[in-house]
Amino acid sequence: MVSNITCAVKGLSFDEKRKRMMDIFHESQTPYLLKELEKIGPKQKGIVSQSVKDVVQSLVDDNMCYCEKLGTSNFYWAFPSEAAVKRQNKTKELEAEITQLESKKADLESSIAQAHLGREQTDERTALMEELAELEAKWGAQETELQQFKECDPALMAQKKEHAKAAQEAANRWTDNIFIMQSWTRDKFNMETENFNKFFEVPNDLDNV
Repeated sequence: MVSNITCAVKGLSFDEKRKRMMDIFHESQTPYLLKELEKIGPKQKGIVSQSVKDVVQSLVDDNMCYCEKLGTSNFYWAFPSEAAVKRQNKTKELEAEITQLESKKADLESSIAQAHLGREQTDERTALMEELAELEAKWGAQETELQQFKECDPALMAQKKEHAKAAQEAANRWTDNIFIMQSWTRDKFNMETENFNKFFEVPNDLDNV
């Protein structure tokens, strides 16, 4: 079987690297030197060492983790409680901004409708259309950012891990049942495993996950 980390290295997005780096901080609740993270990242989370510095710096820039210089060394850390408070505050801030944008959008659409009554392509109507397009772009960006913050929520991440664990256990139970059937038919009917797999369309490389 290919390990989870080996699979994860292939095609990890920058956002996924950020999430996994935050997992390192939250799971250990320990300050790290950058060189330590460059060793831990690849081993534990499949983050290539060359990208660790950029990933950590982006988290610092977004106030998702702390950087403190002690002596000549920089230490990085992020505790779950601190991250939760920051995400909660940021989420509330984004939701408030989105509410304001939606209100402004409704006002603009009303103004455009009024300007459209005479169907004249006036300078005012053109300006309103341009402002509406700009507002919609900003609203979309805020929605995207809000979704990213929600995806980093520790409770949601824990729930996803529980679902993945339950799915893995269920898959392994079915795999074990197939192995039991293979043994039973081999002992009862002298059917070789290869013939069993071919007859029941079971992959020859079937294994637990």
